[in-house]
Amino acid sequence: MTSLARTFSFELGPPRTPEAAAKLPATIARLAEAKPDFFSVTYGAGGSTQEGTYETIMTVARNTGIEAAPHLTCIGSTRAGIASQLVRYREAGIRRIVALRGDLPATALSPSAPGEFPYANELVRFIRAEHGGWFHIAVAAYPEMHPQAVNPATDFANFQRKVEAGADSALTQLFFNADAYFDFLERCVKAGMEIPVVPGVMPITSYANTARFCSGCGADLPRWIRLRLEELQDDKSALADFGIEVVTRLGRTLLDGGAPGLHFYTLNQTGPALRLWQNLGLPPKD
Repeated sequence: MTSLARTFSFELGPPRTPEAAAKLPATIARLAEAKPDFFSVTYGAGGSTQEGTYETIMTVARNTGIEAAPHLTCIGSTRAGIASQLVRYREAGIRRIVALRGDLPATALSPSAPGEFPYANELVRFIRAEHGGWFHIAVAAYPEMHPQAVNPATDFANFQRKVEAGADSALTQLFFNADAYFDFLERCVKAGMEIPVVPGVMPITSYANTARFCSGCGADLPRWIRLRLEELQDDKSALADFGIEVVTRLGRTLLDGGAPGLHFYTLNQTGPALRLWQNLGLPPKD
């Protein structure tokens, strides 16, 4: 899984307010100075930020020349709608897609009517059928198990179906336990899956936000980290220093262990992501 060149990428979210939209170009420009391999741009539950995703992708493409990868979720979507989005991105020169099941919108009346693609492997298969090898397709991986999965075996089987459907790579959900990631890789090797599984890392900048993200995605926040964050939550500077130190050690452990790159969850903030990038000694690429 580590025979290919490592990839390093930043994840952005579409701005939700006029103020955030005004700041976004400067954020993108600052992150682009690190020369990541690509930016990915998230997609709201049920496609709620579809147009914002497209506009953010185009802002990256126009202003940086760096590859941009839109997230595309299938829950609540139709074949016609997905097909239209794929054509739109292809016509814009986009070559990379992050294909996800996605979450139901908060206003959804029933989780039993998810649309024409209930699962991400069906979306991957559809993209391949419609566009062959045009798009590099990345999918999600959950080293600590998807929060809605019945058990680890079922969750791993779901991941394997996405790979068999034609995924080229995977980006993991955030985690703080490197052993969970390496165990996941070992299981992939035993199952004969060769695609790169790039770990996702998120700088810690807030106790409340970190706890909320971990709760939402099923990631374990180790007790020792939680206790230190609780202790430091009234000292923003000390908490930020501690958080960067923790995630820097995690990143080094992952890279030293052979991880094929890192995917940085930036939350549209430049400082923490770039500080982590620099701590890990990831200079801009030539």
